[in-house]
Amino acid sequence: MKLLNWITPDAGAVRVGVATDAGVIDCSAIGFPALSMETLIAQPEAFHSLQRAIDHAVADPAAHALRLLDETTLRFAPALTHPGKIICVGLNYRRHAAESGLPVPSTPVLFSKFNNSLAAHREAIPLPPTAHQYDYEVELAVVLGRRARNVSVEEALGCIFGYCTANDLSARDLQTRTSQWLLGKTLDKFLPLGPYLVTADEVRDPQNLSLKCWVNGELRQNSNTADMIFSVAEIVSYISQHFTLEPGDVICTGTPEGVILGMAEKVWLRAGDEVTVEVEGLGRLTNVMA
Repeated sequence: MKLLNWITPDAGAVRVGVATDAGVIDCSAIGFPALSMETLIAQPEAFHSLQRAIDHAVADPAAHALRLLDETTLRFAPALTHPGKIICVGLNYRRHAAESGLPVPSTPVLFSKFNNSLAAHREAIPLPPTAHQYDYEVELAVVLGRRARNVSVEEALGCIFGYCTANDLSARDLQTRTSQWLLGKTLDKFLPLGPYLVTADEVRDPQNLSLKCWVNGELRQNSNTADMIFSVAEIVSYISQHFTLEPGDVICTGTPEGVILGMAEKVWLRAGDEVTVEVEGLGRLTNVMA
C-alpha cells in the first residue's frame, strides 16, 4: 500500500490518503475520519481494517469515484509528522566514504534529527544565513512497525512497517564545526520525507533499490542500496541492541556517492535550486531551496 499525508485546504488538517492508479483515496471518506499515520502504524487492527476498506473501494470504483483526489493538486504533509525518534546513519555507502576521504566504519555511525527537520514533498526549504555549505543526500528511510529490542539480523526486517524516500539535507560548515554533526543536520525542514510511505510488503529487497538525486534537472547521485556497508537488517538489529525502537520511529540509512562535499569543485545549494530525490518504487520527492 502506498500511503501519504495531505493537508486539507479548508481546515489545514492532516489526513491520510492511499495512492492508487486511479487517484488518491481519502481515508476519512471511507470511514476513517480520525486516522493518523502514527495510529495506522502502531495499531495493526487499524491497518488491516483500512486494507479491507481500500480493497472494497478499488473493487467498486463507480461507487467511490467522488472520493478520488487528484494527487497533483494535493498539498502534501511529511510522510510522518510525529515520529518518536529520527535516527540517521552516516558513511553507510562504500563509495560515499571513499569520496569523503574517510575510512569504511567498522560499526554504524549514528546521529539524530528532530521533528523540526521534517518537511513535505513540494515544500520550500529555508536556507538560513547562519551557514553557506548546503548539500543534498538521497536516502532510503525505514519506518518501524513494531517494538524492537535486542532483535537479531534475521528478525529485523519483520519489525519494519514501510519505507520512504528521504533527503538528509546538510549544512556542511555547521556539521564540521565540531566533532558532533547535530547542528549541521537538524536545521528546520532539513529532512524532507515522502511523498509516500510504502508498506514493507511492496518492497521485495531493500538491498537492491536504485537511489537518484537531481539538482535543477542534473543527475548528481545514481547508486543502489547494494553499496551499503551495513544492511537495513543489520542497522535495525544494531540499534536495537542499544536502545528500544518503537512503532513509527524513522531510520535514515545513509547516502551514496555524488554529494557536493565529495566534489573537487564545490558549488553549494542556494535559494532557487530544485532538488529531487528518488528511491526505486518509493516515489520522487522534490523541494525548492528558499
